[in-house]
Amino acid sequence: MSTRRTRPAPRPPEGTPPRTELARQARAVLADAVRIAHWAAGAPAPGSAAPLATQALERAATALELSPAQVRAGWDRARLAGLIELHGDTARPGWRLRAWDRDDSAVLRGWVALFDAWSLVHAAPEGIEAGAVAEAVEAVPQVLSLLQLSAGPVAVPALLDLLAQRIAELQEERCEVPYGAGRSAAESAPATTGRPAPAPDRGADLDALLLDWALEGLAAVGALTLGKGHATLTPLGNWAVWVKLEQICVAAQSPAGNIEQSAADMLLGCARLTPGPARAEYRAWLAARTVGSAVAELLAVARGEDALLRGLAFEALRVVGAPAEPEVRAVVTHPSLRPYALLWLAEYEGADPDDAQEILSREEATWLWVDTAAAVADHGETGLLVRHLDSAVQGTVPALLDEVRAVGHPRTVQVLVALAAAHPDPALAKAVRRAAFQVHTGGA
Repeated sequence: MSTRRTRPAPRPPEGTPPRTELARQARAVLADAVRIAHWAAGAPAPGSAAPLATQALERAATALELSPAQVRAGWDRARLAGLIELHGDTARPGWRLRAWDRDDSAVLRGWVALFDAWSLVHAAPEGIEAGAVAEAVEAVPQVLSLLQLSAGPVAVPALLDLLAQRIAELQEERCEVPYGAGRSAAESAPATTGRPAPAPDRGADLDALLLDWALEGLAAVGALTLGKGHATLTPLGNWAVWVKLEQICVAAQSPAGNIEQSAADMLLGCARLTPGPARAEYRAWLAARTVGSAVAELLAVARGEDALLRGLAFEALRVVGAPAEPEVRAVVTHPSLRPYALLWLAEYEGADPDDAQEILSREEATWLWVDTAAAVADHGETGLLVRHLDSAVQGTVPALLDEVRAVGHPRTVQVLVALAAAHPDPALAKAVRRAAFQVHTGGA
């Protein structure tokens, strides 16, 4: 039994609905996306990796009795929420879709992935510089914090003032020349409150337009409601902001004693254990089963869509050792298992774990980096995702983004959106967000 102590989860704000009610609301927000995901999973060649192909769009609209615009929006939401994954021209149900009706945590994680991607769900106004849009996206968390602290409707002018102030602060932190650099010193002087004043020449109309876009985008994903001249966080939005602020890990805490559990439940139960206690749990679980059935069950879990379970399954197979070698060698041709299987075989044949990575091709290493990032995004904490950048073989973020875009991992967009939301460097977050948008739209 592990003696590892875990930090108790902070309590949600008073009045937060129970998780079952939050999950019900999340299911309602994503209802059309779920219908379209089920349709796409059973339809041949539904579309490319970018928007849904025209013929497929028409077929889906007819089959589901939705407008083409509703189908297109639902398709995007299904991809961003992890309900469907594209493998070439084939759409496959994501693990969240399979768990949708029985697993409230999977539903809430899917909705949070959509919440993080609100700026992709709702297109930015045309004719506005990308830099201004990026600044607005970066300033929105401050707006959300005010909405949560207010615990009720907040007037749009107050939100506009905060957005403009936050953008000015961001520009000052970067030592940037504000929009309209030729204005007078009196116009540029900070306000007497000590906060930087918004740049007047940036244009109040521009800030107002960007705020409207942000509020509409957040409303589109179910995070807030808009009234006449005010905005209010929904229970889902309030919960999501709390989760972000507290950096809560929603993964299950490791229980003791997993002998009677299925492979998936056992692996999840061991996810938070340190390596020694985890190996002890694996050995106990394996001892209660025949080797053949245990290996088959672990590989079946590894073939699923949950990247965390895939990695943990191969950790458990390391404990099995030689009896698992034929089965592991047989899955080398499986695209999602190949990097894990190659590393397992290299270590089995005597390679040092630190050197085993060298047997992977650049593409295989990049695919594994994205897969591991997906596991962290689904089950880990914000800091882990940021630190995961250091493990990339590319050495520079631009090179990593170029190769991540090309590798074709089905979770690429979600990983990049989560990384952009988590990274403290605004310039890097902007580059990652741009890469996510390019992958999402099929751009270069």
